[in-house]
Amino acid sequence: MTDSTLMDCKKQKVQPLSFLRVVDVESKPDEQTWLIENLWLAGGVGILGGQAKVCKTYLAVELSVAVATGMPALGHYPTHVSGPVLFYGAEDSLPTLRERFKGLAMTHGFEFKSLGVYLVDIPVLRLDKSEDLQRLRATIEKCQPRLLVLDPFVRLVGKIDENSSSDVSAVLGSLRAIQRDHDVAILLVHHARKSPATHPFQAYRGSSDFGAWSDSNLFLARNSKQLVLSVEHRSAPSPEPITLEFQLEPAPHLVPVDALPAKSKQSQPDPLGNQIRLILENDERPFATVELRERVCRRKSDVVKALEQLKEDAVIKRTPNGWLINRR
Repeated sequence: MTDSTLMDCKKQKVQPLSFLRVVDVESKPDEQTWLIENLWLAGGVGILGGQAKVCKTYLAVELSVAVATGMPALGHYPTHVSGPVLFYGAEDSLPTLRERFKGLAMTHGFEFKSLGVYLVDIPVLRLDKSEDLQRLRATIEKCQPRLLVLDPFVRLVGKIDENSSSDVSAVLGSLRAIQRDHDVAILLVHHARKSPATHPFQAYRGSSDFGAWSDSNLFLARNSKQLVLSVEHRSAPSPEPITLEFQLEPAPHLVPVDALPAKSKQSQPDPLGNQIRLILENDERPFATVELRERVCRRKSDVVKALEQLKEDAVIKRTPNGWLINRR
């Protein structure tokens, strides 16, 4: 500080910034680290990203339900901090969002009427307008949410340039200030760019400030018929990517593939195998492979494969004279 600056401070009686020794800072208990274990830090801000049509809003709804009910997210990840959720979906109508939340009530077995999720009911919310930010703060003050969901970024700003670091950082800085002032976790849904990236969290569309701003990052990508959820945290270990499956029954929802019931190992019915089984069932004498092949009019390799499978399943048995049904 120069002498002139020091003299100006003394004349204006400028108040110094608040400060304290690092050892005097209260440590956070381990159980207060997570909002949702492994997925979102308590009081953290971050991005839920991915390209179009990869179920970003479905995942945002799932995480909202977990916080509002205290139930495990995706039926697997414990929720450590529960309470009201404030949700603004700029691309979905209120009835559409209602059906998504109601569908999860049916899927997860909680009472829909008691769900503490509140939908912001305005057509347009602009995070780059001071008036809208003030209204958002007033709403948070009244609702006291533990989680604020804003979906998606592109519909929440006016004429700012997503590629401009100064434009983006100004908006994200306003959200960080809201998080600190109200102790609320903030999940911001954002689109990925179309060109591939070497790392999922470098794939967000626009400025690199999106990834740098986040305490927790989630990124959804499609892999064939399944989805892969990558997770990254600023101050906690990141879990391995999570493979998800989108299911329609009893209502649309996401499920970790590891949590799905194991598929039956029993072989599916084989038309050729059934044909051979019926031949052997209807005749008590043994049949040679060549005779069975003539009866079913199929290639030898197909018949041999079907016979071996029937034998493995203990449906038939091989004798010195040929094949017989395994009668019990």
